[in-house]
Amino acid sequence: MQVHRGAVVLVEGASDQAALEALAKRRGRDLAAEAISIVAIGGATNLGHFLDEHAGGNLALAGLCDAREEDSFRRDLARAGFGSSITRTGMERLGFYVCDADLEDELIRSLGANAVERVIEELGELRSFRSFQRQPAQRERSREQQLRRFMGTQSGRKVLYARALVEALDLTRVPRPLDGVLAHVAKTAG
Repeated sequence: MQVHRGAVVLVEGASDQAALEALAKRRGRDLAAEAISIVAIGGATNLGHFLDEHAGGNLALAGLCDAREEDSFRRDLARAGFGSSITRTGMERLGFYVCDADLEDELIRSLGANAVERVIEELGELRSFRSFQRQPAQRERSREQQLRRFMGTQSGRKVLYARALVEALDLTRVPRPLDGVLAHVAKTAG
């Protein structure tokens, strides 16, 4: 039996990191005390490098990615020796979870559009969002699509909203991938 001395959760970007850190805090977890680090790898194409760096050590590995990056994560996991022909269920057994379609989409679905708009209002950006909605390219999109796109229109906004939306979540409605990856590292980091 391998004894782990902590865990590393590899995530695509800073917004994923902010969301997981906020969720852990809301769940009353102290990731530092649990020796769990959440590392933003700067995009899915960097996973292989981080797996090479951390695999085979005394660290448990886990991760979170967007649906469009799932195949890339599978290939890198296979290349790093985690198995071949890895399914999504297989990825989850390894501690790697997929957001459908992405983190923002998961959070918007969990909260609902009305609650997300309340968060936007609390952050003082409702006027900006309403202006964004009136843009010709946005008019035909659903409100959920508009909300998701709005979060990516300004540097730092995804991180801001990742944290704020997690803080607004009913803890019984947390997106499965977020709870899954944190639960996985809680079991394996000890």
